[in-house]
Amino acid sequence: MADLPLAISLWGDAAVTQFHGGAWSLSEIEDRLALEIATQRKWQLQYWPLFLRETGEYIGCCGLHPRDPEKGILELGCHLRRPFWSHGLGREAARAAVVHGFNVHRAKAIFASHHPSNIASRAFLQHLGFTHTHDEYYPPTRLIEPCYLLQESQPPLTG
Repeated sequence: MADLPLAISLWGDAAVTQFHGGAWSLSEIEDRLALEIATQRKWQLQYWPLFLRETGEYIGCCGLHPRDPEKGILELGCHLRRPFWSHGLGREAARAAVVHGFNVHRAKAIFASHHPSNIASRAFLQHLGFTHTHDEYYPPTRLIEPCYLLQESQPPLTG
């Protein structure tokens, strides 16, 4: 819970959460941080905090959650603070998370989805090699969202 100020700086920004159901309250941010801590304890997975190597500045989070553990499917998520959008940092972090999922957790596939209006996230996932597989209802936004998979046999792009 010592990371709460970091979580507030990320998920308390309405621009960051605009495609995740809108601005998050302090209670929602605390709940999300508690979920990340619990997921780490149970699965050794979470959305890990990201820091710039050069300055140590907090830039956001990226990581994995269990999606369908019985089938070996993990779920990728990445949220960056606004000053760090469009610098390739999300792709770098997502590639590392995907490699971790396949190599350490022996995932068979990695799942991801995005808000249908979030064109940047669609391009982000396609750049990483994810393939659109279906659309599914996402309760926080109450929308049908495009869903993707990256198979173990399709490692993420390195460029």
